Amino acid sequence: MVRDLIRSMRPRQWTKNVFVFAAPLFSKIVIDEPRTLFPVVAAFSLLSFLSASVYLINDVIDRENDRQHPQKCRRPIAAGKVSPPAAILTSLILFGVSMGGAVLLRYLGPANGYFALILGSYFALNLAYSLVLKHIVIVDVLVLSMGFVLRAMAGASAVSVEISPWLLLCTFLISLFLAFSKRRHEIVLLNEGAYSHRQILKEYSPYLLDQMIGVVTASTVMGYALYAMNEEVQMKLGTDKRFLGTIVFVLYGIFRYLYLVHQKSEGGDPSELILSDKWLWVNILLWGLTVFLVLAF
Repeated sequence: MVRDLIRSMRPRQWTKNVFVFAAPLFSKIVIDEPRTLFPVVAAFSLLSFLSASVYLINDVIDRENDRQHPQKCRRPIAAGKVSPPAAILTSLILFGVSMGGAVLLRYLGPANGYFALILGSYFALNLAYSLVLKHIVIVDVLVLSMGFVLRAMAGASAVSVEISPWLLLCTFLISLFLAFSKRRHEIVLLNEGAYSHRQILKEYSPYLLDQMIGVVTASTVMGYALYAMNEEVQMKLGTDKRFLGTIVFVLYGIFRYLYLVHQKSEGGDPSELILSDKWLWVNILLWGLTVFLVLAF
């Protein structure tokens, strides 16, 4: 049962929390002051525990619908391997550990007073999503994207640095891109059975989602390009025009993801897809290495 509980916490999904490293990296604080890496890693860990708490509650609420899904029916709670009371109790413990750690990081570390508030907001937003907001068309996707924005804000708050509005915009747009792609995959995979699994999918169609994905794709590329070309950003980071070289990795990553969604019918789980597709994670590693070298030197 312990193994099944851990599976229900979806450790692979914790990769989404790497967004907490965005602001500390792009503000150069972890490069200029390596000791600040510890509170960022602590923030990542606390957010991972909080994410696990949310996943447990979500799986308890969705267990009946998950049983109608060809893949989600194997989740331990939906399969009856973990009882709802055990999942809820574990969720409450993880929530307590996360919020207690957030308070400690505020008083024993460099985190500012907003850190615990951001984590609390993240939990409340996801709880509202599981109960109500996921049933409202378009709002459901916007809420998922706001979760990524809160992750980025938590990383900035953990080391008390200001986060660039450009960085928040890029985070929001790329998460919208992933969320719309996930909705499209669900509809294509389940076909007519999509509606019995998730009622909100009645409000979407592959054509509508393709239109939204097209808009968000262009906006993401333009947003990142404008961020890289912004003179104020270049002066603040001391990157001159070198930061422009990272745009090619962003373009390849988005085009590769679109290829997998449309040609390989993948995209249902962005975390799994990024980890399983070698070209995607190699591209992400090269992007991260290039960004680090540009900022450090």
